[in-house]
Amino acid sequence: TLLDIEEVDVAITPKTKVWQSDHVGLYHYDRDTPAKCKIPCLVSFALMNRQTVLDIEPERSLMRKLLNEGLDLYIMDWGYPTRQERYLTMEDYINGYFNDAIDFIRNEHGLPKIHLLSICQLGTFSMIYASLHPEKVQSLTTFVAPFDFSGNECMLYRWTKDIDVESMVESYGTIPGEVLDQGFGMLKPSMNISKYLGILNSIDNREKLLSFLRMEKWKTDLPGIPGALFIKYINDLFRDNKLIKGEFELGGVKVDLKKMTAPYLNVYATGDTIIPNSSTLPIMDKIGSEVKEAYPFPGGHIGVFVGARSQSELGPSVAKFVIEHS
Repeated sequence: TLLDIEEVDVAITPKTKVWQSDHVGLYHYDRDTPAKCKIPCLVSFALMNRQTVLDIEPERSLMRKLLNEGLDLYIMDWGYPTRQERYLTMEDYINGYFNDAIDFIRNEHGLPKIHLLSICQLGTFSMIYASLHPEKVQSLTTFVAPFDFSGNECMLYRWTKDIDVESMVESYGTIPGEVLDQGFGMLKPSMNISKYLGILNSIDNREKLLSFLRMEKWKTDLPGIPGALFIKYINDLFRDNKLIKGEFELGGVKVDLKKMTAPYLNVYATGDTIIPNSSTLPIMDKIGSEVKEAYPFPGGHIGVFVGARSQSELGPSVAKFVIEHS
């Protein structure tokens, strides 16, 4: 069966690159029919993972579902930073690349605001952005995003309290994706064995095997993280928990979460072992939005995007929220 598979394809929903800055790109999804929602949405995934998991295969594609629900979608491609990008900061990404992509979309459509749909780490970054630039955000939807880093119920949160980030950056410059992959793999080591034993039961089923290989291709396709950004990300957020405390600064400006006033949908996975619910939910009481909803989704961190319920329930619910607040 393996010898018969020549290529493992992911992210095949048609889209067109419309903007590029350094290693960062922006794609616009092609549509056959006019969008129901006239205000476009910018989708952004975490820097250390590829956005391709949102379009992993035709039958498990959150992006395709959102398109079918009538949204006009753009998606960030954060690219692959090399060692020469080691000095790029969080300011460069949030007030630089992210803001420039948003301005490009606003100018293309002649609109003052757009919708933001942001996943995991970019949910945190988008909350920071929406607090600094509320005049550009029509609504914000975050998926499995961390905001309060004070807890220790997850191994990831424990490790980040103690790792020597300065030495890591001094050694690597840009933290390699392979290092991050090893860290995430150690969160639940048994999974590295059980998933391969499990696929043996379906080794003669080509479609199941392809689905497995697509996820493995995505999982091992990890870009690096620029060193300067990594230091601030770990020290200011994971270690000192400055965002939820109201002490976080970006580019010398203090981030006031009460200035995030756009309608807000907070999607969290009830069985998330990477970003605990206790890290996601406290943001609800800190922001200034009058319209704010928490959406509990059964399952784990990645199941939010690739599970069957993300197609039947989550996609339509998110699209409904976005359209209602356009």
